[in-house]
Amino acid sequence: MQIIIFIASILLPPLGVALKHGLDRDFWINLILTIILFVPGVVHAIYVNFVR
Repeated sequence: MQIIIFIASILLPPLGVALKHGLDRDFWINLILTIILFVPGVVHAIYVNFVR
């Protein structure tokens, strides 16, 4: 399951966050970051899913 979340975090960052945390605050932050620019969304998704 971790590899699926990692791949989703790189290709579609909000999906990667939603798979692990649901539609909570982290999802909405990631969605906004991904809409503004793609790279901050990827960095946030990896941070939320694997570091924190």
